Amino acid sequence: MRELVVYGGKTAAHPAFASRVTAVFTRHLARNGLRLTDQRRAILDFFLSSDRHLSQDELYRGLRGRGIGRATVFRTLKTLQDSRLIAPVVGRDGVPRFEINLERPHHDHMICLDCGRIQEVTWPELEDIQEEACRKAGFTPRWHRHEIFGLCRSCEKNRP
Repeated sequence: MRELVVYGGKTAAHPAFASRVTAVFTRHLARNGLRLTDQRRAILDFFLSSDRHLSQDELYRGLRGRGIGRATVFRTLKTLQDSRLIAPVVGRDGVPRFEINLERPHHDHMICLDCGRIQEVTWPELEDIQEEACRKAGFTPRWHRHEIFGLCRSCEKNRP
């Protein structure tokens, strides 16, 4: 079941977007004296082809057959975060899962406590309420994260 509903997932199918992500990452690496190695490229491509939020272990398991080690996945995830290309979402188990963050509209997450599915959602009305509350309080928001933990439709239906 697709999780990346706000953006649509399968971003590798959008070559122009994948190209922009790769260019941003390549520039970030160059500014830090690094280069886009085949291993870093494989990790980035894995993200771009995914239709869900990915953990470090899921990335590692998906790529270890290509000779990419756990430390390389960990370091590349850190570099991708530093470049602001990916952002974490903490799931029901406390494990961060990551999503491509470039050019994505603001969205929030509903996280199922049974199956762990992370569903993206947008709520324009809620955003308006938050903006009004901040304006009235004289508060200038920089960012926010809204996560709701509960049961997805499928897990709720299967409960005894």
